[in-house]
Amino acid sequence: MARVRTVWRCTECGHAHAKWAGRCESCEAWNTIVEEAAAPPVRRGAAQGIAAPPVIRLRDVTGTRLERWSTGLPELDFVLGGGLVPGSMTLIGGEPGIGKSTLLLQAAALLEAGGHPVLYASGEESAEQLRLRADRLGEATGAVHVLGETRLEACLQAVRATEASVMIVDSIQTVYTDALDSAPGNVGQVRECAGLLMRFAKESGVAVIVVGHVTKGGGIAGPKTLEHIVDTVLYFEGEATLDYRLLRATKNRFGSVDELGVFSMTEGGLVAVPNPSAVFLAARASGTTGSAVTALMEGTRPVLVEVQALAAPSGYGTPQRVATGLDPKRLAVLLAVLERRGGTSFGTLDVFVQVTAGVRLTEPGSDLAVAAALLSSVHNRQTPANGIYLGEIGLGGEIRPVGGTERRLAEAARLGFGQGFVSARSEARVPGMQHRGLDHVDQLERTLVP
Repeated sequence: MARVRTVWRCTECGHAHAKWAGRCESCEAWNTIVEEAAAPPVRRGAAQGIAAPPVIRLRDVTGTRLERWSTGLPELDFVLGGGLVPGSMTLIGGEPGIGKSTLLLQAAALLEAGGHPVLYASGEESAEQLRLRADRLGEATGAVHVLGETRLEACLQAVRATEASVMIVDSIQTVYTDALDSAPGNVGQVRECAGLLMRFAKESGVAVIVVGHVTKGGGIAGPKTLEHIVDTVLYFEGEATLDYRLLRATKNRFGSVDELGVFSMTEGGLVAVPNPSAVFLAARASGTTGSAVTALMEGTRPVLVEVQALAAPSGYGTPQRVATGLDPKRLAVLLAVLERRGGTSFGTLDVFVQVTAGVRLTEPGSDLAVAAALLSSVHNRQTPANGIYLGEIGLGGEIRPVGGTERRLAEAARLGFGQGFVSARSEARVPGMQHRGLDHVDQLERTLVP
C-alpha cells in the first residue's frame, strides 16, 4: 500500500513546514503545528484548455433584493442582521455546555414551523440523544429531520433527499470527507469540509449553520481559514454560574458586526431577553458604596451595566489587583491616574473590580464609571442612585467624550436615570436628563466628597 504524503501545517496561519517544530516560523505561535495529508499534485497543463469566465463592469450587475428567513428567535435574528440568508454559511462557536445545540434545535423547530425544512446532522449525538433534548424544550421539534452521521458526503446526500432549506452541522470537528485520509478534526479535514459546505450552500441555496468548538484561549478550534471561509461568525458565551447567555457577531457579510443578543437559560430552553439593561440592573442594591452604572454600545444597541469596586486595607505585603470583566492593565492605568492626578492613594489597598452579569468592558467609555466606583469605595460615599457615568479618562486626568453619548443617555433616561455624568466637552442633551459636565478626575472626586 502506497504511503500517503503528509505535510506539517500550522493551525493558526496555515503555513506549511517540512517537519514538526514547536514554534511556527510564520506567525510565531507555539504548539500549533500538526500533521495532515497533503493535497495531490496538480498537473501543469491541466488548466490550459479552460475558457476564461466573462468579465463585466460593476454597473452592469443587476441588483437583487436580499432575502432573509426569520429563525423565530428575535435575538438571533437581530444578531444575524434580520434572519438567515439563503445560500449563506454561518459558524457559531462557544464553550462546551453553553447551549449551542439547544439554541440551534429551537431555531430548527421554529424554521420548520415557518415553512423552511431543516436537517440537523449531528456527529456528536445520536438521534435518541437529540430526542431527549427536544423533549425538554418548549418548541415543537418533532418535524425536524435529524441524522446521526459524520461522513460529509452522506450528510449532503440526505439534504438533497429531504429537500431541506436549512442544514445544521454539529459540529465541524466531527465530520470528515472521503477526499482525505486523515481523521476527523484534523486541520485538513476541517478546512476541506468547510470548503465543501460553503460550495454546496452557494450552489444549492441551502442555508448552512455549522457549530465549532473553542480552544482554551476562547477562539474557534481549527485553522483560522475556517472563519475566513464562512459568511457569518457568531460567538455564544456566558458564565456557567449565571443563567444569561450572550450571542455576539464578530463577522457578518450580510449585516453589522458587534451586535449583542441576550438569552436566559430556563428548563424549557433559551428565552430571548428583549431588554438586557433592565435585566443586568435588576439585582442592583441601593445604599451600597462602590457602585456605578455605565452604558456600553453593543453594535447599535446601548446596554446599561453596573460596575462594582471594593478597596480595603491590604493584609499582605503587596496589595492585590483583581479585575473581573475588565482588562487588568486598564485597571492599573486608572489607579495610577487617580493617585497621581486625583490625589487618592491606593498604594496600601487591595482593589477588586467586577462587572455584573458576566459582561466585559472593552471600550474606554466606561473609564469614568470604574473611577467613580473606586472613589466611592475608598471614601465610603454613595454615588447618585439615578446617575450614569460616560467618559474616557486620559493619562493627564482629563475626561474625554465618547461616541454615541446621546443614545446611551436616552436609554438611561428610559430606565429612570436622571443625571448624566459626562465630559464637559460633550454636547449631547437628552430631555429629562440632567447634564453634569466634568473636565478632570478631581472634579469627579469633588462630586462624591464635597
